[in-house]
Amino acid sequence: MRRTVGVNTWVWTSPLDDASLREIAAKAAGMGFGAIELPVEQPGDWSADAAADVLAEHSLAPVVIGAMGPGRNLVAAPGSEVVATQNYLVHCVGVAERLGASVVAGPFTAATGRTWRMDAVERADRYRELRASLAPVVRTAERSGIRLAVEPLNRYETSLVNTVEQALEALGPLLGPGLGLALDSYHLNIEEQHIGDAVRAAGEHLAHVQVCGNDRGPVGDDHFDWPSFLDALDDVGYDGPLGLESFTGENDTIAVAASVWRPLAASQDELAERSIRYLEALQDERERR
Repeated sequence: MRRTVGVNTWVWTSPLDDASLREIAAKAAGMGFGAIELPVEQPGDWSADAAADVLAEHSLAPVVIGAMGPGRNLVAAPGSEVVATQNYLVHCVGVAERLGASVVAGPFTAATGRTWRMDAVERADRYRELRASLAPVVRTAERSGIRLAVEPLNRYETSLVNTVEQALEALGPLLGPGLGLALDSYHLNIEEQHIGDAVRAAGEHLAHVQVCGNDRGPVGDDHFDWPSFLDALDDVGYDGPLGLESFTGENDTIAVAASVWRPLAASQDELAERSIRYLEALQDERERR
């Protein structure tokens, strides 16, 4: 199965705005990317109407990415904070609807970087709380023909949902047309003992896939078993894009948030170009079998 390769605008900039989107979209299309991930860090940073025109001009399929910054929490937080986070996610669904995107992906549990110890009883309580907080957003998404995709993160970025098994436990009753999972090769490489088995466990619930080298650098320059990963995606019938997600170290906020302490490639353009060349060549090779 051949998949479109996409790229996240975080490879080059943060926060996204209308001017940088015009530049990045042209660059991404010129490199051969067929999809683009658009982070909504703060509502109003960029115009969905303007973005729709830019993406149509360059024939780029959109994926909306939510950012769980400080104060965005669906569990273990004041009610007002939970409501504000729900409203933010509903806004992201509206952006996706305007763009014609089918997926809103992100770590929709608690603020990224927020961790604490939980025993089994508290974890079960937090998962019930998470389902209750997500339920109205999932209903809104489903009515709009949009699917939220909740991303498990590594243990250093969250203590709530690190693995596919935990995600299935936490979200089980809500999973369906309005809610699925987003899997990122970076986090899978840290948390899953058997990555292919984790992908297969996600199964029909897999709604979006993000990729990068195991060090957040170029895909293919790393030890990750990309052929086996694509085999697992084939097995579950995932036909969505492979979204390259890495981060520029030029922005202090995103560099600290993503722990980008050194250059991940000679340039961000090279990071993107090496990744798409590898993934397209790998897919070419698989088609020749």
